[in-house]
Amino acid sequence: MPTRTARTEWSGGLQDGSGTVTLTSSNLGSYDVSFPKRAAEDAGGTTSPEELIAAAHTACYCMQLSAVIGEAGGTVESLVADAAVGLGPDPAGGFRLTGIKLTVRGKVAGLDSDGFVKAAEAAKAGCPVSKALTGVEITLDAALA
Repeated sequence: MPTRTARTEWSGGLQDGSGTVTLTSSNLGSYDVSFPKRAAEDAGGTTSPEELIAAAHTACYCMQLSAVIGEAGGTVESLVADAAVGLGPDPAGGFRLTGIKLTVRGKVAGLDSDGFVKAAEAAKAGCPVSKALTGVEITLDAALA
């Protein structure tokens, strides 16, 4: 299996510095990052580790859910997954991810609502990104569209 890579180049301190994240294995783009914008409600045209984790999580989760639905005898017409990744103070000092809320809506043939929710829960447990994030509480809201 392949290994994917990214690089961040950073200059300055935490509050006055900034950087650029580059998706190096795909060469799809470079994105600005800064801590003040990471901690603000308005990202101001920059990305953050939390947004990148949310993107990775939803992409991986949809792939895993489509596999689980297929194994259960269903056929995916569409899946839409959103992830909200929180950042907050860590009681031990510094910051931590405070939780991830996954929301998924699906149009699926061959599974009823209970079957879809069961598949969604199994996908949450089996998704490689979910497995990597076991130190963070991940909640799930799943329903047929």
